[in-house]
Amino acid sequence: MCEPPRLAEGARSVSWLGEEVAGVQVRSAVPARISFGAGDAFVALALAALLYLGVRLAAGAPAQLVGPEISLDPAALPYYGLRSLLRMAAAYVLSLAFSLVYGYAAARSRRAETVLLPILDVLQSIPILSFLPVVVLALVAIAPGSLGPELAAVILIFTSQAWNLTFSFYHSLITVPKDLLEAAGAFRLNWWLRLRSVELPFAAIGLVFNSVMSWAGGWFFLMAAEQFQLGDRDFRLPGLGSYLKTAAELGNVPALLLGIAALIALIVGLDQLVWRPAVAWADKYKLQTVEEAESPRSWVLDLLSRSVLLDHLRRRVVAPLEEALDGFLGRLLPRPAAMARASRSRAVSLARAVALGALVVAAAYGGAGAIALIASVGARQWLLILAGAGATFVRVLAALTIALAWTLPLGVAIGTNHRLANRLLPVVQVAASVPATALFPVLLLLLIGLPGGLSLAAVLLMLLGTQWYLLFNVIAGAMAIPEDLRYTTDSLGIHGLERWRSFILPAIFPYLVTGTITATGGAWNASIVSEYVRFAGITYQTIGLGAVIAASSEAASFQMLLASTLAMVAIVVLINRLVWRRLYALAEARFHLE
Repeated sequence: MCEPPRLAEGARSVSWLGEEVAGVQVRSAVPARISFGAGDAFVALALAALLYLGVRLAAGAPAQLVGPEISLDPAALPYYGLRSLLRMAAAYVLSLAFSLVYGYAAARSRRAETVLLPILDVLQSIPILSFLPVVVLALVAIAPGSLGPELAAVILIFTSQAWNLTFSFYHSLITVPKDLLEAAGAFRLNWWLRLRSVELPFAAIGLVFNSVMSWAGGWFFLMAAEQFQLGDRDFRLPGLGSYLKTAAELGNVPALLLGIAALIALIVGLDQLVWRPAVAWADKYKLQTVEEAESPRSWVLDLLSRSVLLDHLRRRVVAPLEEALDGFLGRLLPRPAAMARASRSRAVSLARAVALGALVVAAAYGGAGAIALIASVGARQWLLILAGAGATFVRVLAALTIALAWTLPLGVAIGTNHRLANRLLPVVQVAASVPATALFPVLLLLLIGLPGGLSLAAVLLMLLGTQWYLLFNVIAGAMAIPEDLRYTTDSLGIHGLERWRSFILPAIFPYLVTGTITATGGAWNASIVSEYVRFAGITYQTIGLGAVIAASSEAASFQMLLASTLAMVAIVVLINRLVWRRLYALAEARFHLE
C-alpha cells in the first residue's frame, strides 16, 4: 500500500477564492464578461432560416407516407435490435468525429470560439421532436426509397449524442494543465502529436463517460427517431424503438415488457463488451504520481491484454500505421502559426468576406421567410406558448434540483472509491441506458391518478432522462482527481464539509458545469415526450412548451411548430449565456488541475 506523501513546508489547501489544494489550481483572474453580440444575432437568424428551409423542403414530401408494419412477434426482436444497434453506432461515430473537430476548433481559436459556442448552445437546445418532422420530410423529398428515413433516423439520434461529447472535449482542452503543454512545447510537438499524446489522453476519462451518456441519450429518443406520425404521414423504421412505441400505442403491456427486456439485454452486452473495458482503459490516463490501491477492472480488457495475436497486430500493423499517420498529418496540415500567417493574406480575407456575405444573404432571406411564417401565429397562441414555457421551466428546475441532490454525493462516492465503482458502475450504466420513454407508459398508469397527475409524471420523466448527464460527469470528475491529492488532503486532516468546500467541489467543478449544461438542455428536450403522451389510443397532455411542440408536430402545424421551437431555443440559449457560460468561464479561469 502506498504511503501518503509528505507535504512540503508552507503547503496550502485549495479554496474557492484563490488558493491551492495539492495541485488544484485556482487562478485569481476574473472570468471575461459574457455578453450578447452580432454573432448571437446571426446564429439566431441562421437557425430560423434553416428551419424555414426545412419546412419548404418538407412541403415537397409525399402527401401520404406509410412505413412498414411493425411486428410484435418476439421472434422479430433480434432483427429489430440489430437494426437499432447499427443506427446507434453510425450516429455515435458521426457524433465523436463532430465533437473532436468542433471542440478542437472552438478551444484553439478565440475568434472561432465566439461563433462556434453560440452555435453549439443553439444546437443542443433545439428539441429533437421539433425538427424531426422537418428533417425527415425534407430527406424523404430528396433521397429515394428508404434511404431518406434511415438517414433521418441517424441524424436525429446524432442530435441526442453529440452535444455533451462536444462540451466535454472542449472543456478538457481549455483546462489542460500548463505543465503538460509546456512539456509538449519543450519536445517541439506539432499540433497533431500534441493532440494525440497530450490533449486526447487528458480528455479520455471525460470522453468515455460522456460516450456512455451519449448512448443513453440515443436510447432515450430511439422511439421518437424510429417512429412518429405527422398528419397523414406515418413514419416507421424496423427497430426496437418502433417495437416499443407500437406496443405502447396498442396498450400491449406484455409486448412492451418483452421489448424492454430485449433492450436491457442489449445494453448489458454493450456494457460488458464495450463500456467497462473503455472505463478501465481510460483510467491509465489519470494524472497522478502514486499508484492506486485498486483500479477499475474489466474481464474483457484483461482477456484482450493476454492475446498474443492482438499484441502481434499492434506491433506489426497498428504501430507502423500510427507512425505513418503522424508523419502524414504533421506534413499535410500546417502548424497553427502558419495557419495564422495564411489567414492574414489578402486572398484569404477576400474569400472569407465573400463567404460571409453569401451566408448573411442566405440567412436574411430564410429569416425573412421564417418571420413571415411566424407572423401568422395569433396572440392567443403566443399566450399558450408563454404559459407553456413558464410551466416547463418550473418542471426543468425541479428535475435539475432533485438530480443534483442525489447525483453529486453518489457520483463522488463512485469516482473516489474504485471498489464501489467496480460494483456500481455496471448497474449505473445499464440503468442510464434504459430509455425512460419505454418505461413511461407503465409509470403513467401508476401516477396518473395521484395529485398532480401528468405534471408529476412529466417531472419524473425529465428526471429519468437528464439525471445521468450529471451523474456520469460527476463520476468522471471524481475519477480524474489524482490519488496523491487525496492522500495530501488526508494528511492535512481535511474532512467533512471543509473537504467538500476546499477540495472536492473545486476539483470536479468543470465536469459539474458540463453535466449541468447538458442536463438542462436534455430536460427541455425531454419535456416534449413527457408533457404529451399517447398510450393505448388515449392522449395525455398537460400545460407545457413541450406539449405545444408535440401537438403542433402531430397536427403538422408548421407555423406553430416553428414559433414554439424558436421560443424554446431562445429560453435555453438565454439560460446558457447568463448562467452556464459564466460558470464555464469561471471553471476555465479558476478551477483546473495544475
